[in-house]
Formats: sequence, C-alpha cells, structure tokens
Amino acid sequence: MDDLKNKILGEAKALEGELQAWRRELHQHPELGLDLDWTRQFVWDKLVSFGCQPQKCGEGIVVVLGKPGGKTILLRGDMDALPVPEEADVPYKSTNGRMHACGHDMHTSMMLGAAKVLKANEALLEGQVKLMYQPGEETLQGAKNMVDSGVLDDPKVDAAVMIHVMTGLPIPVGMLMIPEGNTGAASSDEFHIVVKGKGGHGAMPHLSIDPINAMAHIHTALQEIHAREIVPGEFLVITPGIFRAGNASNVIADSGEIVGTIRTGASEMVAFAKKRITEISESIAAAFRCTAEVSFCKSCPPMIADVAMSDSARKYMTELLGQLVLPPMGNGSKLGGGSEDFAFVSERVPTIGMFLGVGNSKEGCTYPQHHPKAVFDDSVLFEGTAAYCYLALRWLQENK
Repeated sequence: MDDLKNKILGEAKALEGELQAWRRELHQHPELGLDLDWTRQFVWDKLVSFGCQPQKCGEGIVVVLGKPGGKTILLRGDMDALPVPEEADVPYKSTNGRMHACGHDMHTSMMLGAAKVLKANEALLEGQVKLMYQPGEETLQGAKNMVDSGVLDDPKVDAAVMIHVMTGLPIPVGMLMIPEGNTGAASSDEFHIVVKGKGGHGAMPHLSIDPINAMAHIHTALQEIHAREIVPGEFLVITPGIFRAGNASNVIADSGEIVGTIRTGASEMVAFAKKRITEISESIAAAFRCTAEVSFCKSCPPMIADVAMSDSARKYMTELLGQLVLPPMGNGSKLGGGSEDFAFVSERVPTIGMFLGVGNSKEGCTYPQHHPKAVFDDSVLFEGTAAYCYLALRWLQENK
C-alpha cells in the first residue's frame, strides 16, 4: 500500500498550485442553488482538458472513469454558494453579493483534482469511479435533482463518499474526521405559519386583532415541544428563523408569518413535530382571535453513515494520512445537528461523509461557516484530493 499511498499523495501535492488557483477563481464567482451557469462551464472545461468526458445530469455534472463491469463508487463535490455578501479580508473576495461561505468552492476544486489524478491513473481502477459535481446543496434539493435524473444508475452506484471542509472550530488544519457508523446529519423540514388578524391604527388596538401578539405566543410555545414533550436525550430542534409582520410603527398588521425548520433523526419525530406545530399554532391563534395556516415544504431526510463504509474509510484514510485522522470519539449514536442533502444518496446506497479541517479557531480562523467573515485555508486542498482518490482506489481493490 505504501507505493500507492506515496504515488497518490505525490500527484495530489503536485497539483497544489492549480487547486488553489481553481478554488480562488471559483470563490470570486459564487452562484446560488441550481443556477450555476458560470460554475458548470468552468468545471466542464477543466474536465475536458483532463481528457474526461463529462455528462450533464439534472443541473449537475457527472464523469465516469475506470473499467466497466465491476463495482462503482461515487464521489460527490457540491458547487453552490450562499446569498451572503462577503466581508472576509482576502484578495480574491467575491463582489457580487454572494459568498462561498460554506466552502463548496473548496469541494469543487478537490473534486477537479480528483478527476485529474484518477484520469491519469485510470488503469489502476479495479472498477469504476463516478464523480458527481452537484448544485443546490444549500437549498437541500440539488442531490435529489441529480438522483431523480439517474446519477445512481448506469452504471449502478454501490457506495458513495463526500468530504466537507470545516472552519472556525478548534480542529487542526488538515485533520480528517470520519463519523462512526450510524452518525450523520439531521433531517430538515421547513414550516410556514401564516397568522391572520385584522389590521388597524396603532392608537386604536381595540378595533383590531393583532397577529403579532398571537405570533409571539406561538413562537414561545413551540419551544415547549422539545423541552416538555419528547424523551430527554432524543434529538429534536425547532428553529423559527423568520418572524415578519407589519411595515409601520403605528399600524397593526393584518397578518404575519413565522418560517422555520425542524431537525431530527427519525421520520416518526418529524411527523410528531409537524402535528404539534400545527395544533399549537392553530389553537394559540384562535385564543387571540386570529387564524393560523400551517404548511410544510423543502423536506430532506437524515443522512446516516454506513457502518461498513465508516470502518473502511477510517482504515484507508489512516493508511494515507496517519495521525491526521481524528480517532473515534465514542459517540456512535450521536447525530449531527446540521443537514446535508447527500442524504438522498444515503437512502439508496451505503454512504460516508468525511470532514476536513481547513480553519483552526485557535489560529485566527475565528468565524464559522456561513459567516460573511469566514476564511478557509486552501493549502490543504491537495489532501482532500488525495483522500478522494485513495479511498476510491482502495475500496475498489477490496470490493472487486
């Protein structure tokens, strides 16, 4: 294994300058959701220059490398940004009011590196590798878009891997974290509560029905669901992230809206939370002479790490990176609170999601992902590229 490890690490390290250049160009051109025209063209052109044959899949791109007839492993890199104006003090900052504040420009670059290295070593693949360049992760719909478009078929995918970078945490730069089996990312379901009252003059509240008053009580009561209605230790987070009503200080609004998310790890918990959100909202609104209409949308299931894939990934990454792989934390049943739409892939095939430290909060990277001042250390992009390549090669070797 040493020869293969040294070969892959060496070839990935030799791409360090290109990886950084690709990432910084992507960083300056962030795009949102499924609308990634510039980004897709950039990725497509690079893939063609490597000798790959990219194909469109939904709103994303797919490349297949290797020998037909064997097993197929899928590697995913997401490409979309966030609607956040960048405040980070970097020379390649975005100026279009959007920002790669979650590091997807890093993921895309690592996956471009993986395409270049794997294409050059295609003869070593004892099966096939499918590279998935995905849009719309931040909207939790991009992976579903590609799954519905056949990304897991022709050739049929047998296992899947993703890497996500992490910054703003006390994690050494270059450290790779591999969840234990059954851990992963939470589900995410969005709820909308529209509360209707009767608008009027602020000086004459008795002639109006104030929806904001009802909304305030609904907001407080929703917190009681996970505080008083579920078994202690069960995971459930209800976050009302948007609370809006009214346009003037002296006017009682006619209606208002609360928008938020439900995050958990079990479908039965989602159903329970939806039932209680509806009951609480409607009942409290009625108590304050209002009405409440509750709806749900943008559903993403939990992403669960496959036990065998977790064990294999830890074995291969320890071979490749040694002490740069974080030891098991002993919390195999603990679910991560964030959501990840790669869950739509994990529903269908054994999946593992790994995490790469690219910004240590103890060394100046104090802002977390999604913050307008978040920064990412792109000196370790080669490590992510090597991890993708080595894991694919070794998994295919052991699963012929």
